[in-house]
Amino acid sequence: MDASSFAQRLAISGAMPRLSVGMASTVNIGFLAPLSGQAESWGLPGLHGCRIWEGWLNRAGGLLIGGRRYPIRIHAHDCGSGPDEAHEGAVELVQGHDVKLMMMLGGDDYAAAGDYLTEKRILTSTLLPSDLSPDTPYLIAPSEVHPVYVVTGVDWLTRTQPGLKTVALCAQKDGMGLPSLATYRAAFKASGVEIVSEIQYPASGGDPAEIVGPMLEANPDILCWCTSYTPMVHAMTEYAHARGFTGRILSCTFDHYDRLVGKLGAEFMEGVTFQFPDFDDPALREKAFFFNQPNVFYEEFNNRYPGSWSAVSWEYAAILDIWHAAVEKAGTVNPVSVLAAMKQLGHVTHAFGSAEWWGNELFGIDNALVGDWPVVSIRGGKARIEEFGSVPDWLHAHGGALRREMVDLGQMWDQRLTGPARETKLGARTVAE
Repeated sequence: MDASSFAQRLAISGAMPRLSVGMASTVNIGFLAPLSGQAESWGLPGLHGCRIWEGWLNRAGGLLIGGRRYPIRIHAHDCGSGPDEAHEGAVELVQGHDVKLMMMLGGDDYAAAGDYLTEKRILTSTLLPSDLSPDTPYLIAPSEVHPVYVVTGVDWLTRTQPGLKTVALCAQKDGMGLPSLATYRAAFKASGVEIVSEIQYPASGGDPAEIVGPMLEANPDILCWCTSYTPMVHAMTEYAHARGFTGRILSCTFDHYDRLVGKLGAEFMEGVTFQFPDFDDPALREKAFFFNQPNVFYEEFNNRYPGSWSAVSWEYAAILDIWHAAVEKAGTVNPVSVLAAMKQLGHVTHAFGSAEWWGNELFGIDNALVGDWPVVSIRGGKARIEEFGSVPDWLHAHGGALRREMVDLGQMWDQRLTGPARETKLGARTVAE
């Protein structure tokens, strides 16, 4: 696939004459995610980001296909009320708007709509690669391959802080927490760090004292929240602070970390490590990137939607950019042809640089993009990228260990399809003001 960034394409297209003045045709895209309810924070900020991207692309002339430019229109459907609404929304968006790409959060919502979307051969994206299987040939995870990228945080932290020898882990028992726990297990073992405590708590959350208390009793050098939901991340971090913990804290996400800095102090939060940068980070200026200057996107997002920035604010937009490049390469919006264009060269430029299609080992199909992923830590009260770790390099060295841990927790694709039902409904990414 053409590795040129969206910024480069915009610069070129902005200098070209418009080929679509007065054209009525529009390319439609579906956004089927929770915009209300418990999981609103996994969908609504993503739609906000897509609206910015949509405006940028249309102002640059739209999609260039066969010498003509076509504006895009994103049609959103709220499936916050549950899986039944997700299925109804999929039918409405496909039949009512003839969408050429369906963007979804995934999980229970995809399970309800997936058979219909597969039957209609609708190219569909998910933020949860655990949705992938050999039975989902038109489903892709091109933006976030959770949780495999968390290995980069463990590798950086233990490599740069060799005195860290022990870790206590916790994770919620659902389709987000257990795969994360398996990956952190594999990563710490690969780094030679001893796991001295492991707590699995209900998907709905729990009392921080009952979770973190036993972890602290093991006297670990590191507390790892795995991919706990943001309210639990904040509650557990506050409890660790109250108990006087002085070691390192590691988590997949730390959305709204600034609130904890304000509450607990910059000194306590110094060195907290996670995986999602702010987009005004200077290190992003050096990467091949899908936005016309990530800091500009970040600033516009915060101006238009103050207080709602999170990882999903950019992840759906990142998917749009990969799809955009594939459409212009294929010369068509036909979903099957676009998917073929995505896969043709094997390497794609994703959010943080070059990536490759992968996944057969865990998901039974190579429909997930893996590449470099940032490691972020808090320095002086502000999140800053420490390095970009290579997920493919780690998988090449330790993929077998990751698979064993996934099997142990019943998280391989075939185990999920044939095993007992497990709660997969996601918790909130936001915390109460």
